[in-house]
Amino acid sequence: MERHPLAHEIVQQLQLHGFQGRIVSVRHLGDLQEELETHHRLGHFDEEFYRERLTWFRFSPPEELPGAQSLIVAALPRPQTQAVFRQNGKRVPLIIPPTFSASERTRQHLLGLLTDLLSPVGYRAALGRLPLKMLAVHSGLGAYGRNNICYIPGMGSFLQLVALFSDLPCPEDTWWPLRTMKRCEKCTACQRRCPAGAITAERFLLHAERCIVFHNERPGDVPFPAWIDPSWHHCLVGCMQCQAACPENRRFMRWVEDSEEFSGEETALLLRGVALDQLLPGTVEKLARLEMTDALDILPRNVGVLMRNSPLPETRGERR
Repeated sequence: MERHPLAHEIVQQLQLHGFQGRIVSVRHLGDLQEELETHHRLGHFDEEFYRERLTWFRFSPPEELPGAQSLIVAALPRPQTQAVFRQNGKRVPLIIPPTFSASERTRQHLLGLLTDLLSPVGYRAALGRLPLKMLAVHSGLGAYGRNNICYIPGMGSFLQLVALFSDLPCPEDTWWPLRTMKRCEKCTACQRRCPAGAITAERFLLHAERCIVFHNERPGDVPFPAWIDPSWHHCLVGCMQCQAACPENRRFMRWVEDSEEFSGEETALLLRGVALDQLLPGTVEKLARLEMTDALDILPRNVGVLMRNSPLPETRGERR
């Protein structure tokens, strides 16, 4: 059975726009769901983590595309983003990891690109809510690291994943078993670097309930557990400890994109946790460009601990 002639062209067009992509049959939705539910039944997930982070997936085509026949998963290279906050004579640059920065813009960009490619020949695309890393590895697009992060040749883990449904036929596809990078067989760099002990030798799955990412993405009224040392925090959201230690990322670690800078007045308002309509107009615009308006409630907690960690004095006049 031959692959639909458009599938190869779409993958090529994605490459021309900077993406790497794969197309698999929609029938694998059941495989993804069963794999996730099996881990849950076997007790591999902390129950609180499972409820908060893994129950939002939808393993069926979206309402706007009930006749979907294929899944298109794609990755776009992304740098770290640096946002600067000022307070009490300090200018503190904070990192947003690649998987967080401009994620919605990447989703919409890929949706628009695929719509332009598919609509002239009578097909459509729609965004999905799927386990992206699992889908990417099964599709052959990438491989897991020991840290359970998806790596793609030429990108390391400096990337964003997006998955879409399409009614483009997919009569033939390749579904790989989950696999880790060959380098991981003898490398324990990420395991040794993780301060929280989330990466262990006795199992492949991350102990996600120990991961700093889980805790600094929780609602702002949930304090950090007492066992987390404040010095472990170093990103505005997420964490880069294991990725920074990974040899696959060695040539990407200096890839940092300067973004927004918040004045002392702006930082003070954010640390107070004021509502969006009480912020300065310029602050709202900066948060929107960072795609952080929905995370406004976590900033007092996250920025606060990072400010306390920073001993660097500000020697220049503060920008207002």
